[in-house]
Amino acid sequence: MSRRCSTRCAGSSTSAPPSSRRRARRSSSPTSATRTPSDRSRSPSPQVVALCQAPFLLDDPNVGLLFPADAIARAKHYLSLAPGGLGAYSDSRGIPGIRKEVADFIQRRDGYPSDPELIYLTDGASKGVMQMLNAIIRNERDGILVPVPQYPLYSAAISLFGGSLVPYYLEEEANWGLDFVNIRQTVAEARSKGITVRAMVIINPGNPTGQCLSEENIKELLQFCYHENLALLADEVYQQNIYQDERPFISARKVLFDMGPPLSKEVQLVSFHTVSKGFWGECGQRGGYFEMTNLPPKTVDEIYKVASIALSPNVPGQIFMGVMVNPPKPGDISYLKFAAESKSILESMRRRARMMTDGFNSCRNVMCNFTEGAMYSFPQIRLPPRAIEAAKRAGKVPDVFYCLKLLEATGISTVPGSGFGQKEGVFHLRTTILPAEEDFPAIMSSFKKFNDSFMEQYESYSRM
Repeated sequence: MSRRCSTRCAGSSTSAPPSSRRRARRSSSPTSATRTPSDRSRSPSPQVVALCQAPFLLDDPNVGLLFPADAIARAKHYLSLAPGGLGAYSDSRGIPGIRKEVADFIQRRDGYPSDPELIYLTDGASKGVMQMLNAIIRNERDGILVPVPQYPLYSAAISLFGGSLVPYYLEEEANWGLDFVNIRQTVAEARSKGITVRAMVIINPGNPTGQCLSEENIKELLQFCYHENLALLADEVYQQNIYQDERPFISARKVLFDMGPPLSKEVQLVSFHTVSKGFWGECGQRGGYFEMTNLPPKTVDEIYKVASIALSPNVPGQIFMGVMVNPPKPGDISYLKFAAESKSILESMRRRARMMTDGFNSCRNVMCNFTEGAMYSFPQIRLPPRAIEAAKRAGKVPDVFYCLKLLEATGISTVPGSGFGQKEGVFHLRTTILPAEEDFPAIMSSFKKFNDSFMEQYESYSRM
């Protein structure tokens, strides 16, 4: 539920409180930000990129009146790495100096060195995901394990490249965790149909489910990939968006190296990150990266060839990535403002996650796991039989029917769970936690009023 919709999501959700309802707004917009325009103007990355885009400003004697000294220094640094300016092609893998900044970030995060030669900068994480799926899929008999509910990028890209989607269901009752008994059965069934399962996708923190995988779950996952000879694609784009302390984000790469040989030497892992999430929310800038671990050198060479087809990732997005992974440090002029703003945004999102979860769980026939991370809430809506029958008469999937009724009654736009996949006979909706914090009481009150009325209508009708 957000008037500025969630980032990087096909069919994201939008909402307005009843006082600002627009009935004509029937479709969700894929645009988003996690900050207000004023936040964006003060954050370091737009300042640095603005100077890089207009380097003549650096020669203006008054530049120091408009830009802090550390932003000016960073702009000069990136211009020295891109002597042709932002309008010139870079290395097809991205500017080497920025890839080094990414490698240093990964080493600080995980405690293990990272090789810049195995890091590719991309136009958002989505392009990196598509590039790797294209490299893995040879024909329709190549299968990719994808979590369900899933972010639709995966099913769409697998279909585009002619592969086979092999869905594995997350366990809602276990806070959307992984059940390897069921996953092993899924792999066995796929193989019995002649499908070669080649890779497995995880989204951690989850989209649309909002869970954070535990370290034990990730260990079991890596052991599974090792024994089944699967490459692991780790979508970790929401790693900064954590709203509880009990289950912090831990990268698949760190767990892999902590486990030691033979897994740390043999499991093929590709990890993805982006500037679109966290407290940055720079989804329109299209900055991302992927890092390859344990991929054979010949495979890396082929991936380089494919990356070269597109000549280079966009250079402003690369600079945004550099600023994200190497933000202002203590002692820098911008540090105190940066630290205060980023802390304020994440703390507000933590409060919003709790308000939304509690709000949904206060509603009749609604059950919602806490949003531990990412930007989404994915409540289960227990629809009465008569509501399901009414949906069928209207020619609608039941959760689509519910979401349309919600939109018509309140102006709150959400995405039906069927758009992400769900177990048969179970219904959800997905929404974001991105509305302004002060709007939450009105939004959740409006939702509760609608839901209680909807349930009363169809449960009462059922009793007639």
